[in-house]
Amino acid sequence: MQTVTFGGKSIGPSKIVCVGRNYVAHIKELGNEIPDEMVVFNKPNSAISQTLHSYIDEPIHYEGELAFLVESGELAAVAFGLDLTKRELQSKLKKKGLPWERAKGFDGAALFSKFAPLPENLEDLSLSLSVDGELRQAGGVTLMMYPPAIILQELAKFMSLEDGDIIMTGTPEGVGIVNSGERFEARVLAGTDVLLTASWTAD
Repeated sequence: MQTVTFGGKSIGPSKIVCVGRNYVAHIKELGNEIPDEMVVFNKPNSAISQTLHSYIDEPIHYEGELAFLVESGELAAVAFGLDLTKRELQSKLKKKGLPWERAKGFDGAALFSKFAPLPENLEDLSLSLSVDGELRQAGGVTLMMYPPAIILQELAKFMSLEDGDIIMTGTPEGVGIVNSGERFEARVLAGTDVLLTASWTAD
């Protein structure tokens, strides 16, 4: 089982629940329609990796996200997550009206920083992602169509969340291709305070 880290402990999520199309600017940059309901898909535990791949059968695209760890049915911690996507495959599947799992749930499709305790006000949370020193993505809870508390309520209507499960909350605009050798530097902030940082170099 693949694990993530919180409070010095290794935790093995049973699943990663992902919210798609949660930032209007990102919806527009991919030419998608704003959905009537929250878009949800899952990644398996086997998708978790420490290695940022630039190519797995095709070029890989990055999406930086705020990720939350679940304990006792509540949000317990936050991390920076990379939702990695086979965009060409995803586009083909979408045109045929087929599920996205082959493009989103492959081995190596999810990377996470260490998890940190939540701030008092979740609306203060935001992320930034720089690639080779260039800011590519920035956004946070105030820009989400479905903020974390609403995501939790919506998921509870049809899904049981187990301790250690992870919720990924969607990505702001600025997604793109991962190129070999690039340095990805991520931050999660509470207001102006940096909660955590992480970095990966693409293979």
